[in-house]
Amino acid sequence: MITADVVLPCLNEQDALPGVLGRLPAGYRAIVVDNGSTDDTAKVAAAAGATVVHEPRKGYGSAVHAGVLAATAEYLCVLDADGSLAPEALPELVAAVASGSAEMSVGRRVPLGAGAWPWHARAGNMVIAALLRRRGVAVHDIAPVRAVRRAALLELDVRDRASGYPLELLLRAGAAGWRLREFDVEYRPRTGGRSKVSGSLRGTVRAATDMTAVLAGIR
Repeated sequence: MITADVVLPCLNEQDALPGVLGRLPAGYRAIVVDNGSTDDTAKVAAAAGATVVHEPRKGYGSAVHAGVLAATAEYLCVLDADGSLAPEALPELVAAVASGSAEMSVGRRVPLGAGAWPWHARAGNMVIAALLRRRGVAVHDIAPVRAVRRAALLELDVRDRASGYPLELLLRAGAAGWRLREFDVEYRPRTGGRSKVSGSLRGTVRAATDMTAVLAGIR
């Protein structure tokens, strides 16, 4: 059986975490990175048996990188902890990497349910994905779920510590000649609270600004 570590970057996800952690496949270890939560995210994660990492430096990239450093398994997954993405999708992504058919697997979100993917977030994602394809990175989503070998990910040396992290990761993977496989993954309304990025136009604009800076910095 293939095992993997699953990095879950978290900011105030106490309501969603129990459901997400309870659905992780057997052999998949949860590494919850608390990125400065003001609720009981860390306590809930620890009570559910997850490894808890505290990362005080704010930013999605900071949280993900802290989780990557804490991981020890050969295979590594990153998954949003808000309940919008099914943990059951992870084995298919990992299997593609383990079989050698891809260096990294990424999810392509298929929205299910009203409000799962607000128009402004979807529009921004479409624009960024189109720019990626123009640079030879054949993806249709900057998905918050992916699988990769941990050692290979560290070798890419992704440096963004804010919302531009997934974009820089894809750009560096493309530049390194990685084979990417994209899988459809169900995308449902998040569990509890509003998304820090897609839940508001302001959050989407902030993420787009981070990603534009990444696009300008990596040629």
